[in-house]
Amino acid sequence: MAPFSYRDKVALITGGSRGLGLEIARQICARGAKVALIARDPEELARAKTELDRLATEVLTIQCDLLESAQIQSAVQQTLQRFGRIDILINNAGMIEVGPIEHMQLKDFERAIRLHFWAPFILYLLVVPQMRSKGGGRIVNISSVGGKIAVPHMAPYSASKFALTGFSDASRAELARDNICVTTVAPGMMRTGSQVHATFKGDHSAEYKWFDLSSKLPFASISAERAARKILTACGRGKPSLVMPISAYFIIAANALFPNATARVMKIVNRSMPSRVGKSGDEACSGTEVRGKK
Repeated sequence: MAPFSYRDKVALITGGSRGLGLEIARQICARGAKVALIARDPEELARAKTELDRLATEVLTIQCDLLESAQIQSAVQQTLQRFGRIDILINNAGMIEVGPIEHMQLKDFERAIRLHFWAPFILYLLVVPQMRSKGGGRIVNISSVGGKIAVPHMAPYSASKFALTGFSDASRAELARDNICVTTVAPGMMRTGSQVHATFKGDHSAEYKWFDLSSKLPFASISAERAARKILTACGRGKPSLVMPISAYFIIAANALFPNATARVMKIVNRSMPSRVGKSGDEACSGTEVRGKK
């Protein structure tokens, strides 16, 4: 494959105002690319733009709710009007809802699937035709280990990430003839403070506690800086798949080779997790709210 340079390329990054998305934006700007960041929070977008402007590249920020297809279409149009092209699409935006499946409702699954699957699919429909017309491009779909192996107390998240993984892998094969490389990324826990932005159901405090602990385990988690570096390297090389950290790779491999044993382990793990509670557990609390109650 011919060498790929980020210089003067245009990257559209969803969920680019904080966390992993912002770190990807930092590193891609440092390599000379122009970026369009999509996110919901205007204040976070403003802070991100102020920071990235220091890297002496062009930065466009677009307030957009990815649950609304009309807003997605508008964001793509604004990006094309500003830059004239989109060379790289990075589907990074995500949400995490933690709690027993008994406390999850239809709306929880619908929201997760609309964000993790339908939004990347709509972006695919809008961006791929112009990539084709320009002779190629790169698409990075950031799924999760939870999109390779189901995780207890994260059913909406896992179901939606499984959908994204399947679509990403399928589109990769079909887009190869158009010189469009698709990379499916399956990271483990990210050390980005995601527990604060997650929402919790069931025993809110207990659910927050185990999720917070999991996100800080050095062998099971990865820093945003290292993850972004690996993602951009994989994207540049047109690598089909990226799993990180190495512990996540072993978990996925174990599930593929020994699915029944893995299922038994998950049942044991679930026994040690918080039990379902009464009606109060049906209400979602943000990580910030739960932490403030301690």
